[in-house]
Amino acid sequence: MSKSEQLDLDDVDYRILKELCADGRASDVWLGEKINLSSTAVARRRKSLEERQAVLSYSANLNLPMLGYSVVVFVAIELSSQAEKALNEFEREVVKCPSVSYCGFVSGDTDFLIMLNVESFEDYDRVYRRELSTLPHVAKIRSSFVMREVARRSTPPVVFQDKTTPG
Repeated sequence: MSKSEQLDLDDVDYRILKELCADGRASDVWLGEKINLSSTAVARRRKSLEERQAVLSYSANLNLPMLGYSVVVFVAIELSSQAEKALNEFEREVVKCPSVSYCGFVSGDTDFLIMLNVESFEDYDRVYRRELSTLPHVAKIRSSFVMREVARRSTPPVVFQDKTTPG
Protein backbone atom coordinates (compact mmCIF):
# COMPACT_ATOMS: atom_id res chain seq x y z
CA MET A 1 0.00 0.00 0.00
CA SER A 2 1.45 3.33 -1.00
CA LYS A 3 1.56 6.35 1.28
CA SER A 4 -1.27 7.96 -0.71
CA GLU A 5 -3.50 4.93 -0.07
CA GLN A 6 -2.98 4.97 3.69
CA LEU A 7 -5.74 6.35 5.86
CA ASP A 8 -5.33 9.78 7.37
CA LEU A 9 -5.73 9.03 11.07
CA ASP A 10 -5.21 11.39 13.97
CA ASP A 11 -4.00 10.80 17.51
CA VAL A 12 -7.52 10.08 18.80
CA ASP A 13 -8.13 7.48 16.06
CA TYR A 14 -4.89 5.72 17.02
CA ARG A 15 -5.82 5.80 20.70
CA ILE A 16 -9.19 4.18 19.89
CA LEU A 17 -7.49 1.55 17.70
CA LYS A 18 -4.96 0.78 20.43
CA GLU A 19 -7.70 0.20 23.00
CA LEU A 20 -9.76 -1.90 20.55
CA CYS A 21 -6.70 -4.11 19.94
CA ALA A 22 -6.50 -4.72 23.67
CA ASP A 23 -10.26 -5.35 23.98
CA GLY A 24 -12.40 -5.49 20.85
CA ARG A 25 -15.53 -5.74 23.00
CA ALA A 26 -14.87 -2.42 24.73
CA SER A 27 -17.98 -0.27 24.90
CA ASP A 28 -18.08 3.26 23.58
CA VAL A 29 -18.69 4.49 27.12
CA TRP A 30 -15.59 2.68 28.44
CA LEU A 31 -13.48 3.86 25.49
CA GLY A 32 -14.66 7.42 26.04
CA GLU A 33 -13.65 7.32 29.69
CA LYS A 34 -10.29 5.77 28.79
CA ILE A 35 -9.35 8.38 26.17
CA ASN A 36 -11.29 11.38 27.53
CA LEU A 37 -13.90 11.62 24.79
CA SER A 38 -17.70 11.42 24.88
CA SER A 39 -19.23 8.05 24.09
CA THR A 40 -21.07 9.67 21.16
CA ALA A 41 -17.80 10.93 19.67
CA VAL A 42 -16.21 7.51 20.20
CA ALA A 43 -19.15 5.78 18.49
CA ARG A 44 -18.90 8.16 15.52
CA ARG A 45 -15.14 7.63 15.21
CA ARG A 46 -15.41 3.84 15.63
CA LYS A 47 -18.05 3.71 12.87
CA SER A 48 -15.80 5.80 10.62
CA LEU A 49 -12.80 3.53 11.33
CA GLU A 50 -14.91 0.49 10.44
CA GLU A 51 -16.32 2.09 7.27
CA ARG A 52 -12.82 3.12 6.12
CA GLN A 53 -11.66 -0.43 6.88
CA ALA A 54 -9.06 0.49 9.48
CA VAL A 55 -10.96 -2.06 11.58
CA LEU A 56 -11.75 -5.10 9.45
CA SER A 57 -13.49 -7.26 12.05
CA TYR A 58 -13.67 -8.23 15.69
CA SER A 59 -12.72 -11.68 16.92
CA ALA A 60 -11.81 -13.77 19.92
CA ASN A 61 -8.19 -14.67 20.59
CA LEU A 62 -8.42 -18.40 21.25
CA ASN A 63 -6.07 -20.38 23.46
CA LEU A 64 -5.28 -23.02 20.82
CA PRO A 65 -3.16 -25.29 23.08
CA MET A 66 -6.09 -25.54 25.51
CA LEU A 67 -8.27 -26.54 22.55
CA GLY A 68 -5.84 -29.31 21.64
CA TYR A 69 -3.79 -27.52 18.97
CA SER A 70 -0.46 -27.25 20.76
CA VAL A 71 1.95 -27.73 17.84
CA VAL A 72 2.75 -24.79 15.54
CA VAL A 73 4.34 -25.61 12.21
CA PHE A 74 5.75 -23.23 9.61
CA VAL A 75 5.77 -24.80 6.17
CA ALA A 76 7.79 -23.47 3.24
CA ILE A 77 6.33 -24.49 -0.11
CA GLU A 78 8.29 -24.34 -3.34
CA LEU A 79 6.27 -24.69 -6.54
CA SER A 80 7.41 -26.46 -9.68
CA SER A 81 6.46 -23.36 -11.67
CA GLN A 82 6.07 -19.68 -10.86
CA ALA A 83 3.83 -19.06 -13.87
CA GLU A 84 0.76 -17.01 -13.04
CA LYS A 85 -1.55 -19.96 -13.78
CA ALA A 86 0.36 -22.20 -11.32
CA LEU A 87 0.39 -19.51 -8.62
CA ASN A 88 -3.34 -18.88 -9.04
CA GLU A 89 -4.19 -22.59 -8.93
CA PHE A 90 -2.11 -23.11 -5.79
CA GLU A 91 -3.64 -20.08 -4.07
CA ARG A 92 -7.18 -21.14 -4.99
CA GLU A 93 -6.61 -24.59 -3.44
CA VAL A 94 -4.58 -23.66 -0.35
CA VAL A 95 -7.39 -21.47 1.01
CA LYS A 96 -9.58 -24.59 1.03
CA CYS A 97 -7.20 -26.40 3.43
CA PRO A 98 -8.90 -26.40 6.85
CA SER A 99 -5.60 -26.65 8.78
CA VAL A 100 -4.01 -23.53 7.26
CA SER A 101 -4.21 -20.48 9.52
CA TYR A 102 -1.89 -18.29 7.41
CA CYS A 103 -0.47 -18.46 3.91
CA GLY A 104 1.63 -15.78 2.25
CA PHE A 105 3.37 -15.51 -1.11
CA VAL A 106 6.97 -14.67 -0.18
CA SER A 107 10.27 -13.69 -1.72
CA GLY A 108 13.44 -15.73 -1.44
CA ASP A 109 14.17 -19.43 -1.87
CA THR A 110 10.57 -20.48 -1.35
CA ASP A 111 7.27 -19.40 -2.87
CA PHE A 112 4.74 -19.65 -0.03
CA LEU A 113 4.97 -19.68 3.75
CA ILE A 114 2.17 -21.42 5.62
CA MET A 115 1.40 -21.54 9.33
CA LEU A 116 -0.46 -24.51 10.79
CA ASN A 117 -1.74 -25.29 14.25
CA VAL A 118 -1.98 -29.06 14.73
CA GLU A 119 -2.69 -31.39 17.61
CA SER A 120 0.48 -33.48 17.38
CA PHE A 121 3.24 -34.73 15.08
CA GLU A 122 0.85 -37.49 14.01
CA ASP A 123 -1.77 -34.88 13.20
CA TYR A 124 0.82 -33.00 11.14
CA ASP A 125 1.53 -36.20 9.21
CA ARG A 126 -2.21 -36.40 8.41
CA VAL A 127 -2.28 -32.74 7.30
CA TYR A 128 0.86 -33.26 5.23
CA ARG A 129 -0.58 -36.30 3.45
CA ARG A 130 -4.19 -35.13 2.98
CA GLU A 131 -3.80 -31.39 2.51
CA LEU A 132 -0.29 -30.16 1.71
CA SER A 133 0.88 -32.94 -0.60
CA THR A 134 -2.32 -32.72 -2.66
CA LEU A 135 -1.88 -29.03 -3.49
CA PRO A 136 -1.20 -28.34 -7.18
CA HIS A 137 2.31 -27.60 -8.51
CA VAL A 138 4.11 -28.38 -5.23
CA ALA A 139 7.75 -29.33 -5.84
CA LYS A 140 9.13 -29.16 -2.29
CA ILE A 141 7.71 -28.96 1.23
CA ARG A 142 9.96 -27.95 4.13
CA SER A 143 8.53 -27.89 7.66
CA SER A 144 9.79 -26.24 10.83
CA PHE A 145 8.24 -27.00 14.19
CA VAL A 146 8.05 -24.24 16.78
CA MET A 147 9.91 -25.37 19.88
CA ARG A 148 8.92 -22.42 22.06
CA GLU A 149 6.74 -19.42 21.34
CA VAL A 150 8.53 -16.20 22.20
CA ALA A 151 6.05 -13.57 21.02
CA ARG A 152 2.60 -13.60 19.41
CA ARG A 153 0.81 -10.40 18.56
CA SER A 154 -2.06 -9.70 16.24
CA THR A 155 -0.95 -6.08 16.01
CA PRO A 156 2.70 -5.14 16.59
CA PRO A 157 3.27 -2.25 19.03
CA VAL A 158 5.13 -0.24 16.35
CA VAL A 159 1.73 0.55 14.78
CA PHE A 160 1.03 2.85 17.73
CA GLN A 161 4.57 4.06 18.39
CA ASP A 162 4.80 7.85 18.31
CA LYS A 163 1.15 8.07 17.19
CA THR A 164 -0.59 8.16 20.53
CA THR A 165 -0.10 10.33 23.52
CA PRO A 166 -1.14 9.20 26.98
CA GLY A 167 -4.51 10.44 27.90
